[in-house]
Amino acid sequence: MERLKEYRLKFHYSHRQMAELLSISKTYYWQLENNKRRLSYDMAVKMATIFGVTPDHLFYEEYKTKK
Repeated sequence: MERLKEYRLKFHYSHRQMAELLSISKTYYWQLENNKRRLSYDMAVKMATIFGVTPDHLFYEEYKTKK
């Protein structure tokens, strides 16, 4: 989830701020960003919306390289 982290830092959001925007706990957000939990499509859409991009823009390259 490198691109997600890059965008979070670019927008100057902390883990806590992202969690609040997504209505989840800070721990849960950290686990998503660090590949400790599986990301749902709905959550991917919410994250992309925060940054004004598509879910593909944030996640597709990383997904494609895992296959």
